[in-house]
Amino acid sequence: MGSGSLDLDRIPAHIACVMDGNGRWARARGLPRTEGHRVGEEALFDVVEGALEIGVGWLTVYAFSTENWRRPADEVRFLLDFNEDILLRRRDELHERGVRIRFIGRRDRRVPRRLLRRMDEAVELTRSNPKMTFTVAFNYGGRAEIVDAVRAIVASGRSASRITERTVARHLYDPEMPDPDLMIRTSGECRTSNFLLWELAYSELYFTDVAWPDFRREHLFEAIGAYQDRERRFGAVEEP
Repeated sequence: MGSGSLDLDRIPAHIACVMDGNGRWARARGLPRTEGHRVGEEALFDVVEGALEIGVGWLTVYAFSTENWRRPADEVRFLLDFNEDILLRRRDELHERGVRIRFIGRRDRRVPRRLLRRMDEAVELTRSNPKMTFTVAFNYGGRAEIVDAVRAIVASGRSASRITERTVARHLYDPEMPDPDLMIRTSGECRTSNFLLWELAYSELYFTDVAWPDFRREHLFEAIGAYQDRERRFGAVEEP
């Protein structure tokens, strides 16, 4: 599907992606799992270009979860080095395209300080860019985010009777980030896998059998087309 078939007045303001299937894609081709991650970079930046093309304001991707530390040590090392390498190679390109880079997730001792510095440099470089906010969920877990929000609220001394949904939202990793309108997951898995648990409460979910390394902007446009065919009621009842 091309972008011309979309209603550009109803583009989702915020799209979230679970980039799944890199390892299975590689295994099916007799390649190491790490090669699937490497090829997935091309998919990611074609999707970024597609999102920019149609005016998506926020794009959030699940790059490394709190559970990914359980993977084989050599794959974890590759992912840490690979994400740093992507930052170094792509941040100037994104900056030139007017993209603001942000990160959500825990900044704990497991994340190398060097990688944290690269993240901070990318955030600072692109801080004022207005075209699109590209958020990378790294060392991220939805339950961890909620736990961290609760801890921050407790530490603030706020009384339990004054805690509302708005209070929790203000203590999430990025309080400015709007809830996703659309969440896309690739490679045939139909679950959220601890991604943006609070924020996905009323998001439209779209699942595709296409593995992430094969995913391109045309598949993004198909997902948005499906989104535009749905009716969003946010728990309300349609008037007769």
